[in-house]
Formats: sequence, C-alpha cells, structure tokens
Amino acid sequence: MAKTKVLITVKTYPTISGKYDELVCTAGFLENGRWIRIYPIPFRKISYDKQYKKYDWIELDLVKNKSDFRPESYRPYSIDSEINILGHLDTGKDRAWTERKKAVLNKVYTNMAKLIEEAKNKEICTSLAVFKPTRIIDFTAELTERDWDKKKIDQLKANRDQINMFEYEHPENPFEVVQKLPYTFKFRFEDEKGKVSNMMIEDWETGQLYWNSLARHEGNEAKAIEDVKYKWYYNINCVSRKNNGVLKPHYFFV
Repeated sequence: MAKTKVLITVKTYPTISGKYDELVCTAGFLENGRWIRIYPIPFRKISYDKQYKKYDWIELDLVKNKSDFRPESYRPYSIDSEINILGHLDTGKDRAWTERKKAVLNKVYTNMAKLIEEAKNKEICTSLAVFKPTRIIDFTAELTERDWDKKKIDQLKANRDQINMFEYEHPENPFEVVQKLPYTFKFRFEDEKGKVSNMMIEDWETGQLYWNSLARHEGNEAKAIEDVKYKWYYNINCVSRKNNGVLKPHYFFV
C-alpha cells in the first residue's frame, strides 16, 4: 500500500507477545471509508511525538499482514517505518461529531446475526465494523488473571537478552512491560432483533481510566470499577436523570 493515510478510531490496551514484546493493535478508516487494522505496533516505544491519539489522521508505510487472514489486517513495512501525524479530527461545534460521523458511519450494522454471518463467510470475512445496538443493558467487570502468562514473560525476557527487533530501551531508562488489567470489562446489549450479546471493551483509555481511578481511590478496586462504569455506562451511554435513566443508542467499533 506504500504511504497510507489512516484515521485512527481504535487503540487497544497493550498486550504482550513472547515473539514481539509489548504490542498495541490499532484500527481505523482509510480515506475511501474502508476499515483497516494495523498490527503489530510497539506503541509505547515510539517517540512521544509519534504517539497518535484516537481520531488522529496518520500516514505510514503499510503492507498486507500475511500472517493474518483477515482482509483488513496490515502491518508497518518495517519496525522503523516512520509514522507521521497529519492532523486531528475533533468533535466539532457543540461536540456534535459532525465530521467524525461523516468519516465513520458510512456502513452501520444493527443486526448481530448478520454481522456474525459475514464474519464467517470466507469471501467477505468482515472482522471490523460499526455496530449500533438498540438497547444497552449493562456494563460489567469480570475478574481475570492478574498477571501476564509466565511463558510469554519468560520468552520476552529471553528475546531481550538477544537483539530484539523492538529493543529501543536505554540502560539508564529500561522499558517496563505495562501492567495487566485484572478485570475484563464488557457491555451487554440488545440488537434490533432482540438478540442479547456481550462485547469486551479493550481500548487503551478504559485501561488507563481504571489505573488512574485505582490510584485515586488508594487501591480500592470496587471504587475504581465504579468510575469506569460511570464513564462508559452512565455518563456516555445514558441520558441519565434528564430522561429517567433511559439509555441512548450508541455506536460500537466491533
């Protein structure tokens, strides 16, 4: 694809890989409105001025990720591929998201069965989409493993003893792997046919919100979870007391 412009709309919380170190998966839209996934990217090792935000337009050299069968999946041409931040698409007047909506709401799914059918269809193989639920039922936090898989950590350490393709750390400032989130956050929602589904929330902001809240509440995990739920369930997806707590339709990137 050579130099490619991408409007970033998805940036996941970092994961670790025994093969590739700590990585972030990002996704967004091309100028023609098509979805694209960019992986792997060692995001926290990129220089600060290249660390893009959601709704930044970026430009970088991309090639098809041949290790991933999904049609939207690409990777940087090399680990040294330069990432240029071209600009930011803000929320606009009165936070109406006018320009953002033009960019991301060209194709919206409302039927989960149809989306799953397309995902399983080998000719279509839809793996990224915009989905609009009819009703958001709940937001949950489920306890999960608190530490990264030991085998991956051991492999990562072994790789770092050699020449690692993502190794940019300095002796006086060693790179530390990000903390693993001890909870899995999910939305529970209903589509136009009444089908109830759960969707994991894996974005960077959710993870950072949890850690910031945990520090503010001096380690009280229940209060930190309430902060995350307030933002994602009550604050963003609910008309709140102004409309007797009735939930607004919202859009998911799935």
